[in-house]
Amino acid sequence: MPSTRHSVCALDCPDACSVLVDVDDNGRATRLRGNPRHPVTQGFLCAKVTRYLEREYSPDRILHPRRRIGPKGEGKFARISWDEAIAEIAERLRATAVEFGPESILPYSYAGTMGYLNGSGMDRRFFHALGASRLDRTICASAGAAGMTDALGCRYSIEPEQFRHSKLIIAWGANILGTNVHLWPFIVEARRSGAKFYTIDPHQNRTGRAADRHFGIHPGTDAALALALMHVITAEGLEDRDYVDRHTVGFAELQEKVRPWNPQRAADLTGIPAEDIVALAREYATTRPAAIRLNYGVQRSERGAMATRLIGLLPALTGAWKDVGGGVQLSTSQAFYLNRHGLERPDLQMQSPLGREARILNMSELGQALNTAEPPVKALVVYNSNPAAIAPDLNAVHKGLRRDDLFTVVLEQFQTDTADFADILLPATTFLEHTDAYYAYGHYYLQLARPALQAPGEALPNTEVFRRLAAAMGLTDPCLRDSDDDMLRTLLDTSHPFLEGITLESLDERHFIRLRVGEPFLPFAEGGFGTPSGKCEFHAETIDFEVPVESRAGDPELLARYPLELISPKNSGSMNSTFGYRPEQDAETGQLTLHPDDAAPRKIETGDPVRLRNDRGECVMRALVSPVVTRGVVCAPSVRWPKLAQGGASINMLTSRRLTDKGGGPVFYSCLVQVERLD
Repeated sequence: MPSTRHSVCALDCPDACSVLVDVDDNGRATRLRGNPRHPVTQGFLCAKVTRYLEREYSPDRILHPRRRIGPKGEGKFARISWDEAIAEIAERLRATAVEFGPESILPYSYAGTMGYLNGSGMDRRFFHALGASRLDRTICASAGAAGMTDALGCRYSIEPEQFRHSKLIIAWGANILGTNVHLWPFIVEARRSGAKFYTIDPHQNRTGRAADRHFGIHPGTDAALALALMHVITAEGLEDRDYVDRHTVGFAELQEKVRPWNPQRAADLTGIPAEDIVALAREYATTRPAAIRLNYGVQRSERGAMATRLIGLLPALTGAWKDVGGGVQLSTSQAFYLNRHGLERPDLQMQSPLGREARILNMSELGQALNTAEPPVKALVVYNSNPAAIAPDLNAVHKGLRRDDLFTVVLEQFQTDTADFADILLPATTFLEHTDAYYAYGHYYLQLARPALQAPGEALPNTEVFRRLAAAMGLTDPCLRDSDDDMLRTLLDTSHPFLEGITLESLDERHFIRLRVGEPFLPFAEGGFGTPSGKCEFHAETIDFEVPVESRAGDPELLARYPLELISPKNSGSMNSTFGYRPEQDAETGQLTLHPDDAAPRKIETGDPVRLRNDRGECVMRALVSPVVTRGVVCAPSVRWPKLAQGGASINMLTSRRLTDKGGGPVFYSCLVQVERLD
């Protein structure tokens, strides 16, 4: 008979929604809806996931293992059995490890699923036991994590439910309506009670258009704005002196450090008028409670970690952490203190043929790793990611993926650009079809999902694929045979107070459980920072800011050739490259927004085909002329499937391999280009 089953959205989004699946008599899902019992999901899903059953039942899903039969990149395959696929992969990996050493094998994965088991479970055990190279997973959040850790000593955040109590909310580099929609009802509630809502972003997206005030900032200058806000606050004595005295270290030195950062200096860099900077500083410092929703757009520039750090220091300066509804939210994920060591088993490296920790290769430098690493990368296993679309310096990545001597395995649901380069292509399950546990980076609820639907064809969970590979390669550690429930119990085997009393049985019964962080969660109301002193340590001596090389205030010679700053924020209708096959998403990611003052001298009008170019590459897009971007900025939503674009080129052909100041992240938003109308 028809039933309703529970699941969890596994996509790379802070909301981590609790999902209800309506299933008919034949076991086929008829509708997905948000769980009304979940305090953050609140009964609704985003437009992307509401349509997820189109993906689930798409005739284009990969349902059987395949072997490449054409040139790499053409996407031509023949069906093979699972036994053939596993045997061939095992043999090729074994031979590669013998000839070139196990570090010549590289796993490449990220947040295609936010589930613990299928994201970082049996896969990690398998590669650790092989002695394969480790992957530094930096593509999205590493610079922000480094900056926030520098600011607070840890990465706790205000919980989303508290935003309803805020009187001033600043979305800084955060398109909430596009990428964090379940925070919006709390903001609406706050505004109904009189709260003001401001946005700071180079692009006035949907969230910016809904704000009480939008501040159009130049890319990569967020640190300068934060320094100027500190200048005004400290110069006018607007800091919370009681909180600063009791719970911070180094205020006098900070005050001296920010003294040169007067509002006019910041205005010259940020494009925000000096009087607006002064007014914003005063309002932020004197409004209680005040909350900042900081998102990862801020950290995708050359000084991204410093920008994140300085913004993260603001609530300590004003004492905002004392209030329910005060503080900053970047990510809540660090509070999920599960037993990741037991799940991933990095100690297996010591028992591997390598006998030590393997080298680490930065995923943001994949093009360099595939073409110049020593020892060379000879085998690549890709899952939960689409590097042929999402990686920076994409021409170098594609060059590496075309190597005849590179053996590539891809676990996928659809025929992505990366799948086209595979030697062996394996069918993967969706989140509706396997067991997993889920953390969140936008709330504090741990969740569990069991299979709501039967997997179609021969699709398998990542956990089962790596179990089979481990057996085929003769790896003998018992943990490589653990069931999903075995791994879940290991994951929950922790003594941290935030997880007290949470068991597999209780998760099975309740589906989601709030971490034991207290209600409300006020992590720094009385200090308690993750620093040696337990206080917020300003460390003014390490604060600095230099403009990005690729920016309007950077290298003048480079700017003369490429006078426009390219940003590539998340597109609202997709999830990174996940739904890139949808025609409407390809249309969105194929559109370049220019300010009218930049379009006019180039004789560009809305609808015109335009070419973007710099020293690294070029691509063709269609123009949208609109003042929603600041002058000198062009905006192209990410991430387009290159094979759907003219010439097989997307904007990541233009982004660089340079890294952020800390965290080793990519600098997607520090990118100068020229734009020309195509006749």
